[in-house]
Amino acid sequence: MGVAAGPIRVVVAKPGLDGHDRGAKVIARALRDAGMEVIYTGLHQTPEQIVDTAIQEDADAIGLSILSGAHNTLFAAVIDLLKDRDAEDILVFGGGIIPEADIPPLKEKGVAEIFTPGATTASIVDWVRANVRQPAEA
Repeated sequence: MGVAAGPIRVVVAKPGLDGHDRGAKVIARALRDAGMEVIYTGLHQTPEQIVDTAIQEDADAIGLSILSGAHNTLFAAVIDLLKDRDAEDILVFGGGIIPEADIPPLKEKGVAEIFTPGATTASIVDWVRANVRQPAEA
């Protein structure tokens, strides 16, 4: 896969019934302020809606924010849908209230990184820059 032109494109999504999106909005703003293009999907998105948006928007990554405890199910559904739709090149990362014991199985499933409470916006921006495709030089 070649390097696409333009800034890194990230879909930030709140899957499931979780109704608290302050953290997702903070991350979306931090990524935007770092020069990335961010598409925020809003609350109560299904995995199908999230993957559809990522494909339609030609996203490089999906950032999921989950506080509801449904992280194992929702992350897996997004990863599986990306595989089913031949879009495995879209990197998935996320954060929220995720127990440490659940992180290794999520990474084995294909989630690239998990950020837990206390992660700084700078560390998330740095990780995205280091792990998602680099924008082409102008």
